[in-house]
Amino acid sequence: MKKKIRILIVDDHFIVRIGLLTSIKMVPDLMVVAEAGTGAQAIDLYRQHLPDVVLMDLRLPDLSGIDTTAALREEFPDARIIIISTFDSDEDVYRAFQAGARGYLLKNVLGGELTRAIQTVHAGDQYIPPDIARRLSEHQPGSDLTPRETEVLRLLVKGLSNKEIADLLGFTENTAKFHVKSILGKLQASDRTEAATAALQRGILHLD
Repeated sequence: MKKKIRILIVDDHFIVRIGLLTSIKMVPDLMVVAEAGTGAQAIDLYRQHLPDVVLMDLRLPDLSGIDTTAALREEFPDARIIIISTFDSDEDVYRAFQAGARGYLLKNVLGGELTRAIQTVHAGDQYIPPDIARRLSEHQPGSDLTPRETEVLRLLVKGLSNKEIADLLGFTENTAKFHVKSILGKLQASDRTEAATAALQRGILHLD
C-alpha cells in the first residue's frame, strides 16, 4: 500500500483550514496529521508529528509565516514548506524562498494545483506557479534591506523627517541620513517619495 503524504496545515483562520482540509481529504494519497493557528504552535506540532509537507500561512498572529519557515528550516533542514497566502507581492515571494520555503501558492488555489504542489515539494522539488516564477526571476536587486533600514523605511513611509526618525530610533540625525541614503540606493529611488512608493508596491511594507 502506498504511503500517504503527511501534512501539517498552519493558518490562523479556521475557515481556511477547513477548506484546505476538505481539499486534501479528497485525495487518497494525502492526509492531514495536525493543524496549527500560530507560528509557535506550528513549530511545536512539527516536532511532535514530523510531517512530510507543511502548508504555511504567510500572515500569522505571532511569528510570520516566513519567520516560522526560517525557524523550522534551521531546526529541521529537510522541512518541506509551501507558503499559502492571499498576497503575491514580489517581496513576499522572494523572502519566502530566502527563508527556505519550497513552494508558494495563493489561497484561491484549486484542489488539483494544491495536490500537484504538495506532491512536487514532497518529491524534493520546488513548486512555483509560472507567473510567480517569472516575477521571482525578475526580482529587483537592491531591496534586501537590513532590519534597521526596514525600521527607518517604515517611518519614512509615514512621512517622518530624518530628525524625527533619529529621535524615535535613538540615534543621531546624521545616522538617519546615512540609513535613508542607503535605502534610496537599494531601492533605486531618487527621493523619499519614490522610495516609499516602491516599498509599498513591492510589498516590502504593508499599510496598517
